Amino acid sequence: MSAAVLLLSLTGLGLVASPAHADGPGSGTPYVVTVGDSYISGEAGRWAGSSNDSEAPADALGAHAYHDNATHTAELIPKCHRSLSAEAYVGGGVGGLNLACSGARTTTGTGSDFKPGLDFYDDGAGKQGQAKMLQAFAATHNVKQVVVSIGGNDFNFASVVTQCVQDFLLSPSWNPDYCRDDSSVVANFTSSNVTAVRAKIATAFQNVRTAMRNAGYGDSSWNLVVQTYPSPIPAASGFRYGQTGYTRQSVGGCGFWNADADWANSTALVTINSTVRAAIGQSGLSNARLLELQSAFNGRRLCEKTVGLYEEVGLSSWTQPTAVDRTEWINQIRTVTTVGSNYYIQESLHPNYWAQLALRSCVRQTYTQNRGGTCTIAGTGLLNGEPRMTLN
Repeated sequence: MSAAVLLLSLTGLGLVASPAHADGPGSGTPYVVTVGDSYISGEAGRWAGSSNDSEAPADALGAHAYHDNATHTAELIPKCHRSLSAEAYVGGGVGGLNLACSGARTTTGTGSDFKPGLDFYDDGAGKQGQAKMLQAFAATHNVKQVVVSIGGNDFNFASVVTQCVQDFLLSPSWNPDYCRDDSSVVANFTSSNVTAVRAKIATAFQNVRTAMRNAGYGDSSWNLVVQTYPSPIPAASGFRYGQTGYTRQSVGGCGFWNADADWANSTALVTINSTVRAAIGQSGLSNARLLELQSAFNGRRLCEKTVGLYEEVGLSSWTQPTAVDRTEWINQIRTVTTVGSNYYIQESLHPNYWAQLALRSCVRQTYTQNRGGTCTIAGTGLLNGEPRMTLN
């Protein structure tokens, strides 16, 4: 794919946000705004599949993939990883703004890395919560749809994954140490914690509504689309690498014991998504819609039998016509393997370039069809540069 063709495709798909129009709330170019965490910010959106031989086959967007400032040379908020392939940019005359941040929780975190939550935090020196940022933008733009992915980090998603991989690497196959029963993991899924997290998510949704009301919008003049989380790894029977030895992690980057993979799909993911759904009702929002993504990547998940690394499927570049169907849509779990590379540990187990474009198609369909639904793979190949997805 030539640079000229790629640039045209990026523009056509809305990878470059439409120009801003200071028309005021409810007038001018319509906008879709995304808020929340790494599963909507575009984390891992640089990479189209994986290879252990070289970065080159999978490097779809290059070194500026996460640079979202005006000159496309740096991040507005370091490590938010708002990628150019993120789902906010639906195109078709609709503007896109990505306010989400990798690592974000429902409330703002002000540690070593600033992580804006879905609140009205404002330090007076430029650091603001996502609800505050949304309010300011919506006051001078025509925001028709806000899409949110939030809650995973309130369940300590990254820590759970780390514990599961650690248990896989540090225990033998004849006496596996499972993460599903580790106290540090179990604590996240107790009924009391689920109740607490549900309340936090509900408050986050209410903060989005408050931001829009403060910007001058009636509740019926815009829609909130709430995303559930997709399954990133298959159940035990779906892995292409066995669980004996270290191949599952050293080659596939998917170091989960079979029992933990089954638990992750049947218990952890189900609990998180059920909590997100329940939070919609608890929030009391009348204009919220649900975008179900739990099965969106089935058949293209990390280490799934139906796909492979570039060297395993005989491909050499993400630009080859069958790459979207034969390579993974979820980034490998990386540890020390990021040393000396362009990979980030925080990209681990996140939807990659293919998946981000697939999610964009899902969001576009919620916008054009004016509804929620369940989004799944609809066929092979690309349609207008994106994987084929359908909203049912």
